Amino acid sequence: MAVRIIVDLLRLTLPLLYAVLVVMYGITFFRSAPRLERLKHPALLIVIVLHFAYLAARTIAFDHPPITSVFEILTLLAGSMALAYLYIEFRTRVQNTGMFILGVTLLFQTISSLFIKDLLVIPDYLHSLVLGFHVSTALLGYTALSLSAVYGFLYLMLYHEIKSSRFGMIYSRLPNLEMLEAMSHRSEAFGFVMLSVAILIGVIWLPMVFKEISYLDPKLIGTIAIWFLYAVALMAKRKGGWQGRKTMIVSLIGFAFVFLSMIVINIYLSSFHTFH
Repeated sequence: MAVRIIVDLLRLTLPLLYAVLVVMYGITFFRSAPRLERLKHPALLIVIVLHFAYLAARTIAFDHPPITSVFEILTLLAGSMALAYLYIEFRTRVQNTGMFILGVTLLFQTISSLFIKDLLVIPDYLHSLVLGFHVSTALLGYTALSLSAVYGFLYLMLYHEIKSSRFGMIYSRLPNLEMLEAMSHRSEAFGFVMLSVAILIGVIWLPMVFKEISYLDPKLIGTIAIWFLYAVALMAKRKGGWQGRKTMIVSLIGFAFVFLSMIVINIYLSSFHTFH
């Protein structure tokens, strides 16, 4: 009973905490605020700890990892994005992109908190370690692709500022174009590898669990389409010499397909990936 109370409390609190973080990072992006500069990194760490405490509490309360619905996956994705950003911030010492990345995290967690359902009865195969690895690699892939899209968006913002000869706040506060492109490309490449592993595990393992599996499943088709899009983009960059604005636009298009796959397909189309 106490664990359920913790779950409900954190479910309602996390969107508010992420909103506070976005405001803190937003203020320090637009003006000098030395006190907030010192506080925002520890505050991010505290929120991440609380987020993963929430995930652990849900696992204990409902006797399964939070992977049974799109809204449970969204809170996992939000936590993973926040953790990935903390790592990027630590490694690069670049703290001026937090408002944008944590804004996406806030969106994902808010949707999850509003619509998540507590499932008490689930199929036995959801306890499989193979499934856990499959979901983990897919989650890492989607997290990296989401980060790639955010850095792509920031690249296009800065590119537009420079092209318009407006050297204002965006120009002075964001990393340079080369850094943003490198961060986007590295995230994209890592996400593609993780998504490839997730697809491979799924193709091998799923027929062992589902006797009547259809490879025309909407979620499977959507994932393959996303994988193919990023495969073409990475090949174009490596072999075709694509760079800069073109590849950033492709990152945003790819993220749109990711979001479409996670939200629309899961909610409106029938799939063996739906467990409730």
